[in-house]
Amino acid sequence: MTVLSVNVNKIALLRNSRGRDYPSVLGFVEQVINLGVAGITVHPRPDERHITRRDVYQISEFLQDKPDVEFNIEGYPSDDFLALVAAVKADQCTLVPDKPEQLTSDHGWDIPANREQLKAVLQQLRDSGIRSSLFLDADPRAVDEVPTVGADRIELYTEDYASNFATADQESVFGQYLAAAARATELGIGLNAGHDLDLQNLPKFLEIPHILEVSIGHALVVESLQQGAPAVIAQYLAICGA
Repeated sequence: MTVLSVNVNKIALLRNSRGRDYPSVLGFVEQVINLGVAGITVHPRPDERHITRRDVYQISEFLQDKPDVEFNIEGYPSDDFLALVAAVKADQCTLVPDKPEQLTSDHGWDIPANREQLKAVLQQLRDSGIRSSLFLDADPRAVDEVPTVGADRIELYTEDYASNFATADQESVFGQYLAAAARATELGIGLNAGHDLDLQNLPKFLEIPHILEVSIGHALVVESLQQGAPAVIAQYLAICGA
């Protein structure tokens, strides 16, 4: 069984475009949880162009009486970001190597080039009792570096898989993800995945064993506009439980 964690950034982006609380991020969080979702993901950026610090605190407070729902906060490990994660006691913190001006995440960590920073940050998360995950490209050599910094999990960056889905290169690219996932399993590292996964490409991706969590936001929101959130969430939960 794979946990579906819904990334609500796009709901916040839509809300912010009008300057009032509509659509309500917290309302959408409540809706998808009532539909059976067991994870919520946010990626607060310094400019608050979608998820704001206020959103993070409100979602955290809302989830206090929902112990079966995990709160995953992802972002670049700046001092402000880490303080926010610690303040709300997130269940999981996913570290991504984003620059503040990036539109979206587009690559995994170069661990050797950031080893000392990552070791210190991951120890800080461990001391706070927060599970850690590193955003990583699907490369067994990158996975081999993870034990040197002490992350609990990795999140495989799946854009390459998604962009090659249903093309002539699908199987070769999929093989790279299989190899990276197998190496993580050998090393006892937990496996998450996310970025451009959708209803069409997720079933194939979950042929990879031991995927603990998938984080899906952009596609899920678009599909919900087309089909309605209840129908879309039901399809995702069926895929994740298959």
